[in-house]
Amino acid sequence: MCSLEKRGNIFILTLTGDGEHRFNPTLLTSLQSALRRLRHESTTSSVLITTAHGKFFSNGYDIAWAQKAQTESQTETYLSRMLLNDSLLRSVVSDLLSLPMPTIAAVTGHASAAGFAFTLCHDYILMRGDRGFLYMSELDIKLVIPAWFVAAIKAKIGSPAAQREVVMKASKITAKEAVRLGIIDSVHGTAEETVEAAVELAEGLIKRRWDGHVYGENRKVVLADLIQAVGVNGGSKL
Repeated sequence: MCSLEKRGNIFILTLTGDGEHRFNPTLLTSLQSALRRLRHESTTSSVLITTAHGKFFSNGYDIAWAQKAQTESQTETYLSRMLLNDSLLRSVVSDLLSLPMPTIAAVTGHASAAGFAFTLCHDYILMRGDRGFLYMSELDIKLVIPAWFVAAIKAKIGSPAAQREVVMKASKITAKEAVRLGIIDSVHGTAEETVEAAVELAEGLIKRRWDGHVYGENRKVVLADLIQAVGVNGGSKL
């Protein structure tokens, strides 16, 4: 599940609890509800910070839930549940990418596979340096990477060498290495310090007094290819 806290013009969306924050219909519908509330309550100059409790930011899709389909349902299959997870996450990401405000991921733990892709769909990424890694695990777990993951990587990671490190080597990338590769914006000592830095960044962005609608429309122009991949043909081969 998740919570949404409002601090003035700053909204803090937190994946709650000490689990792996794997994406399944329960968590994803909770995120959708939080983003709808955020859109309703935001002002013309707001900022969203996304963070998480525990050692994981998100460990990707809930594969264990999908694998239970054979014993829990006569109509669902592993593939149908994984496709449902992917469809729901793409809906969440589409909402995130259309928000009329800057978005910041305060990564306080591991972000793997779909969790990594979700992270990349924020405008800024801050990461704790004492624990956690970014990991696109598809190669290691023998899955073809969804096309929209690749679109997010291409939109947010400029270097072909860095893209190779993420996708074709399935490297577990620490915060220090992620800064060097241009994947994240900054490294901070602990989870608390990472969230504090995100709040400080958000406060600076709010002071710019940008028009949220214009900000969101400009994001749509800059990230047009990613938005199309997310919304039209996620291209999952799960």
